Amino acid sequence: MRNCIPKRIIQTGRSSKLSLLEKAAVCNLKLLNPDFEYLFFDDGQVESFIDQHFAEYRQVFDSFPFRIQKYDFFRYLAVYQFGGFYFDLDVLLASDLSSLLDFECVFPFECLTPSQHLRKQHGVDWQIGNYAFGAAQHHPFLKAVIESCVRAQREPTWVNPMMIGVPFLSRSDHLVLNTTGPGLVTRTLVEHAALANDMHVLFPEDVCDTRFWFRFGDLGVHLMSASWRAKGHYIRLRLADHWEAWLMRRRLRESRKQGKARSHRDIIRHRMDSA
Repeated sequence: MRNCIPKRIIQTGRSSKLSLLEKAAVCNLKLLNPDFEYLFFDDGQVESFIDQHFAEYRQVFDSFPFRIQKYDFFRYLAVYQFGGFYFDLDVLLASDLSSLLDFECVFPFECLTPSQHLRKQHGVDWQIGNYAFGAAQHHPFLKAVIESCVRAQREPTWVNPMMIGVPFLSRSDHLVLNTTGPGLVTRTLVEHAALANDMHVLFPEDVCDTRFWFRFGDLGVHLMSASWRAKGHYIRLRLADHWEAWLMRRRLRESRKQGKARSHRDIIRHRMDSA
């Protein structure tokens, strides 16, 4: 019998006092999925969750320098512990989640990756998102993601390949992305290719069409509030944005040569071809 995703939604935030947008997103999830259990964890409850269920990771959790890294790590632990779906507080759904309940593990396609390491070493020009995902309780891919987060914190040099080519002005943002965020999740998938058989990635018909980036398949959209990103001098941030936009245009031209369609199972074929 398959271990499918249970009817459960998990979210987290600093406190239960949410912004108007966040309240709307929560109501949206609940109204579309009225028979789902709903779990919300504020900062204090996250701390208690770590102590109760994952005390072995307390030192790692406390060592993250950025708050968002703790939120990232928590989301993987919570879905691994309970099973269900995790959603950021800026994700809006257009459809209920019933069509995904028969899968064991579901992640969204996020966008084409800027990572030279993923492209050159693993033949992967895309990345999966962590703003929304679902998995059965104790799913092995989430266990692998958790172990990757721990390794990235304990062995900083392990992260270095993912930081090659990262613009200096946005280095701190990419450090987060590659130690607990989408870069790390995608790297975990390509380095544990056998787990791809038990996963479902919500790829669009055309991964090079930017209109379909940052969506939860055809079910919803990530509004990209990016409240976690480092604040800084206006000119520095503008320069970083322009540089990353130029870099992505370059990567987009490279990816268009590969066609429109992608499959996460391509990593298995790439691994076999490289062996």
